[in-house]
Amino acid sequence: MAILPHPRQAAASIATTVGAAAGNVAHSLLYGGLADLRPMPRTLIDDGNRRELYHYRPVAGTTPEGDPVLLVTPLAAPAICYDLRRGCSVVEHLVGTNRPTYLVEYGEVNFADRSLGIEHWIAHVVPEAIRSVSEHAGGRPVHVVGWSLGGIFTMLAAADAPDLPIASLAVLGSPCDVRQVPLIAPLRPLLNLPPGNLVTTAYQAFGGAPKPLVRWAFQISSVDKMFTKPVAKLSNLADREFLAQLEAVDRFTDNIIAYPGRTFGQLYHHFFRTNALFSGQIDLSDEHSVYLRDVKQPTLVVAGANDGIGPVASVRPLVDLLTGAEELRFEIVPGGHLGLLTGRAARDNTWPLLDEWFTQHD
Repeated sequence: MAILPHPRQAAASIATTVGAAAGNVAHSLLYGGLADLRPMPRTLIDDGNRRELYHYRPVAGTTPEGDPVLLVTPLAAPAICYDLRRGCSVVEHLVGTNRPTYLVEYGEVNFADRSLGIEHWIAHVVPEAIRSVSEHAGGRPVHVVGWSLGGIFTMLAAADAPDLPIASLAVLGSPCDVRQVPLIAPLRPLLNLPPGNLVTTAYQAFGGAPKPLVRWAFQISSVDKMFTKPVAKLSNLADREFLAQLEAVDRFTDNIIAYPGRTFGQLYHHFFRTNALFSGQIDLSDEHSVYLRDVKQPTLVVAGANDGIGPVASVRPLVDLLTGAEELRFEIVPGGHLGLLTGRAARDNTWPLLDEWFTQHD
């Protein structure tokens, strides 16, 4: 038995790799990249204050089947998180399975939005989007999917309005115990300073968290990849899929937007300083509290095995907080924060899991 490859085979393999790498470099130079970044076709069907609701067009010649899915965008992250690139797009996958697919996004946040708080999204944007999707889909209940902060908004909206036409919830990469987030742990001494500190003064002056700061926070969550990225890129010049994914993720990061001032203040005080969500309760005002135990719908909670923003230890406590859910399922899938949703491994892990969940609860 030959342990080492024949010299001719080795030479042929090297030649194939070099040829593929050269082809990828040439394609990038000639066409500006390898990733197919065409967005899935969609139509605006409803809008309001920081609310744009889109319906994705079904595949020509097909009839949509099953209850509709609403994808809830997190604040600051662009809606392309769900439509990253062809071949790694949650939207493309759902439309391809004939599932009626919708998405709510919020547009470009600016200084004029500084007075908006998280109650705007929990009590207005998400509930109104759910009702509009149900109406557009002929009165059917809605599978609501929320990634990252979108998952937190989804849970709180469902808890706050039990009459919403929801078939099920799917919460992906949504941390509820920020003590377990590596990015936050070194900052705890600063976060626990009395109100009126530098952080509070800064976000009030800027009207929120500016785009460069939000983008930096997302990048620093995977700082190891930032340093190894050039080496990884050179090592994978022959891997077209790897390079295309890097391009798509870079575009996602470049399109991160700002947080409105009041919303960022609430997130800072309620989530980062006091870790309030871990108690299962968020106080939107003196007279308005929302409790996670009031979520009644079947709920799927998903954590990424390598997530630096929503690590498994920060997501798992939701299992003990969503005590009112008709059914509760917790799963760990491969990938980081964005990767668990739309990485290459998500095609074989997260997406089939969602398909199974929707079918079970149609």
